[in-house]
Amino acid sequence: MTPTTPSLESLAARAKDGDREALEALVAAIRHDIYNLAVRMLWHPADAEDATQEILLRIVTKLATFRGDSAFRTWSFRVATNHLLNVRRSRAEREALTFERFGTDLETGLSDPPAGPADDPQQALLVEEVKLGCTTGMLLCLSREERLAYIVGDILDLPSEEAARSLGIRPPAFRKRLSRARDRLRTFMRAHCGLVSPDAACSCRRRVASAIAHGRVDPDRLLFAGVSREDAVATTREVEALHDIADLFRRHPRYSAPDRLVDGVRRVLDSGRFRVLN
Repeated sequence: MTPTTPSLESLAARAKDGDREALEALVAAIRHDIYNLAVRMLWHPADAEDATQEILLRIVTKLATFRGDSAFRTWSFRVATNHLLNVRRSRAEREALTFERFGTDLETGLSDPPAGPADDPQQALLVEEVKLGCTTGMLLCLSREERLAYIVGDILDLPSEEAARSLGIRPPAFRKRLSRARDRLRTFMRAHCGLVSPDAACSCRRRVASAIAHGRVDPDRLLFAGVSREDAVATTREVEALHDIADLFRRHPRYSAPDRLVDGVRRVLDSGRFRVLN
């Protein structure tokens, strides 16, 4: 028989009792969820990695406060969102993007015709990089509170009650915040984004040349498009047929948190500077 995977709750209980192996397994199990939340919140993978490391350490040191009143995943998101609401501004946030500025940017620097054949794998990978970077950047035009509501509610697709609990607010307040974020994104993307509106001038293919010229995309060091070149062709074609905003964001890849995050937590625990609070 195939052994069953321990639940997060059972791992947490064992970790609170001093089981170091369970604690490391718990950190490894939640790191991808936390990293994906941080990437969408902070944009740059390096900033997301730093934030994830800090969040994982907070989860470890606050583990004794987990009482099982909610699912462990929900509780860990609460620790994460509290940190992300108060963390110093990321390099992307320091640009103070607004929908107005972003809209102006999307209306300029479009190449016509698009550079490169549509079925070229390398070109498809660059288009995917532009699409992921640009749409993630749109989230930065929202306030941190609205951004988190949209990420947990529409992108990570948490049920309303669970999403509200992860943000530490009541469900009516969460629904109001999510509705406001949806409306702002919908208005902007229908006016400017060719992935959502066929009438919009901007398209990912037409932005590749400008993105490279302005240093926003480095063909030799892609930040987001971590799929294979062949997969990128299929992904780009699939996404271009979408017009639902939430689906567009949900179809972003699930990013893998680097193994070094778990190694980093392990080193800190070994140092004796942090421990699970009893």
